Amino acid sequence: MKIDKIYMQEALKEARKAFEEDEVPIGAVIVYNRKIIARAHNQVKRLHDPTAHAEMLAITQAADYLRNERLINASIYVTIEPCIMCIGAMVLGRINRLIYGTPEPKTGACGSTLDIPSLGKLNHHLKITRDILPDECSHFLKEFFKKKRSYKP
Repeated sequence: MKIDKIYMQEALKEARKAFEEDEVPIGAVIVYNRKIIARAHNQVKRLHDPTAHAEMLAITQAADYLRNERLINASIYVTIEPCIMCIGAMVLGRINRLIYGTPEPKTGACGSTLDIPSLGKLNHHLKITRDILPDECSHFLKEFFKKKRSYKP
């Protein structure tokens, strides 16, 4: 559990970058053999790409690092519960373990709105650990949306 908090702190550093760039503040890191091999934050607005979620960018980096589309024995740390697109990429990439910080009640696909990992017919199943540093992980999101709601041009 302590190691999970250390890696989640690294994902939080990525979320802070997204916050500072006025992107939805979500961060992700991928760990392989106890080493961070990928790190990313949301860049949807910057790249004008609806798929540029932190998880997707980190998965691409990790696959490139490993020179393999299979991320077997890799773990991904994400500050928020992944959406259906991102959890789908994790399944397809054969990521071993997902660790996330806080639930996402509107788009979360690991139990909040859908529970993709529990579908019995999938050809790969991830181990999931929830609620690692949940207050810290939700902090940037709350601040981001509070700022958006109070903005008056």
